[in-house]
Amino acid sequence: MTKSNRRKTKQIVVGGLPVGGGAPVAVQSMTKTKTEDVKSTVAQIRLLEGAGCELVRVAVPHKKALRAIAAIKEQITIPLIADIHFSSAFAIGALENGADCVRINPGNLGGIEEFDNVASKAISLGKAIRIGVNSGSLEEDIARKENMPQSDKFVESALRYVEAADRLGLKNVKVSLKGFDVTATIEAYRKFALVNDTPLHIGITEAGDEFSGAIRSAVGLGILLGEGIGDTMRVSLTAQPEKEIEAAWEILRSLAIRRRGIEIVSCPTCGRCEADVRGIASRLKQEVRTVRAPLRIAVMGCEVNGPGEAASADAGVALDRKGGGSLFIKGEKVRKLAPDNLLDELCAAVLKLAKHVE
Repeated sequence: MTKSNRRKTKQIVVGGLPVGGGAPVAVQSMTKTKTEDVKSTVAQIRLLEGAGCELVRVAVPHKKALRAIAAIKEQITIPLIADIHFSSAFAIGALENGADCVRINPGNLGGIEEFDNVASKAISLGKAIRIGVNSGSLEEDIARKENMPQSDKFVESALRYVEAADRLGLKNVKVSLKGFDVTATIEAYRKFALVNDTPLHIGITEAGDEFSGAIRSAVGLGILLGEGIGDTMRVSLTAQPEKEIEAAWEILRSLAIRRRGIEIVSCPTCGRCEADVRGIASRLKQEVRTVRAPLRIAVMGCEVNGPGEAASADAGVALDRKGGGSLFIKGEKVRKLAPDNLLDELCAAVLKLAKHVE
């Protein structure tokens, strides 16, 4: 996605973070702790932030969770979003307790009048609202329209509430139109983007586990981002939340939209390979997991593509048949690495290079 084909949207602010209007696509996740367990929730948010999370959402299903919002907000630095269903009172309470944004669901909030109450509070406090349409909980009158495509139902629901926000003068609004069906979700975002310039949070809901969910999300979000659609994003996985962040940044890196952290290029191996490419790449990934510098590191297993890929990366190693390899830095072959200290020397070289980049 280039600046020229990025969808032009209004810019809003969520807890000090610009969203839309040309701001970088922001990476979001959601905690999987019990929100009322403040210590565990804050610990998970800090872990997510270290992994590259830029906005975080917490579930607020009851009063204990609602009361925890203030304590959580005091202990974190990234914007906090409260996930609200079935209760406009909880949405108002979350904003009063310090949440920077509330995600409301048009399908279960209770109607436009209830939304108006939440929107009025958001305006008075300078907070944001995400209108989060979901395939599993559409408003009954829209869900009953048998001849209407699912994507059109999403758009109709979202526009109903965007128009209510406009009527009240609420500026800090973003929209999501998420479903499990990748094609229907893509179409919904495309259709909405054609008729409205509200910033969009993109995602494939209930996508699946760490493997299948990441693939479904990469397909859906990759297509949307490639078309310039998307201002914040979440990869929803049945996995530890830091895996969501890892997958999101991989999608952004793959499309050359944003880069953060180490990108490892490694060959798939074949019958020519005598080296432990998989083991070395896996251990390297673990050793450099906290590095934020946007570097590409190659771990290559034979003489066919090895030297070329290693030389094309910021740093890389072309492994040989004896377990050692040649170390490349910025295109230059700098030295041979012996088998017994190859991983240590490669890691040291990467960390040294990262310090210069950071």
